[in-house]
Order: sequence, then structure tokens, then C-alpha cells
Amino acid sequence: GIYDPISAKIASQTVQKMVIRIQALSKPSESDNADAWITYENTLSRYVTVKEEHAQICKKELAILWGDYFRPDHLEKHPDLHDIFWKAAKLCGANKQRVDLDASKQLVTTVDKIAEIFWSTKNISWEDTVSEVRFGT
Repeated sequence: GIYDPISAKIASQTVQKMVIRIQALSKPSESDNADAWITYENTLSRYVTVKEEHAQICKKELAILWGDYFRPDHLEKHPDLHDIFWKAAKLCGANKQRVDLDASKQLVTTVDKIAEIFWSTKNISWEDTVSEVRFGT
């Protein structure tokens, strides 16, 4: 198969973006009309749905990498890999359950760490993959 942590990275970043949007969403005042409340509730519902869907996508993509890609020799070079994946899975769940900017930042950081380890197993530097994604080089 073709393995790449980019889907998990995009999903984790989407979770963080939705948390930021949810926290920035202004609640209408009691005097606002029904349309303002409907718009608010609809927007909030969409943000929460996207956040939860992408936390689940992230968890799924990480499970694929963990179950199908990483091998015992990778664990020898990265003995904390079990712990990192366990933490990432727990962070996916926490981000589905709550709107917590710190948890979303931790998820992005943890997924970045997994991506860094993934690319190191291919003898490709993490910085090179980041610049390729950003600049298409």
C-alpha cells in the first residue's frame, strides 16, 4: 500500500481550525431575531460536526499507519512509538468530546511527531516533506 501521514495531519489541523472557529463564534443577543439564532446554531452545529468527523478521520488514518506500516525495526529505533500513538488516539477522542484549544494543539503536535518518525523511516527529512507540501517542490 501507499502510506503517508498527510491525511492525519490535515485532519488534525482541521480539528484545530474548527475549535478556533467555535471559540470565536459570537452568540446572538437575546434581542436578536430568530434568523440570527438559527444562523448561529446552524454554524455551531456544522463546526462541531466537522471537528468530530476530522478527529475520527485522524484516528482512522493513524490506526492504518500503526497497524499496517510501522514494523518492529521502527520500534527499535523509536521505542516511544507505542506511547506516541496511544497519546494521539486519546487526543482524537478528547477532541471529539470537547472544544479545547490546548487538546487540539497537542493533537497537531503529536501527529507532526508521528509524521516526522514516519519520514525518518524512509530516510527523508521532515523539513523536506514540509517544504514539498507547502511549495510543491
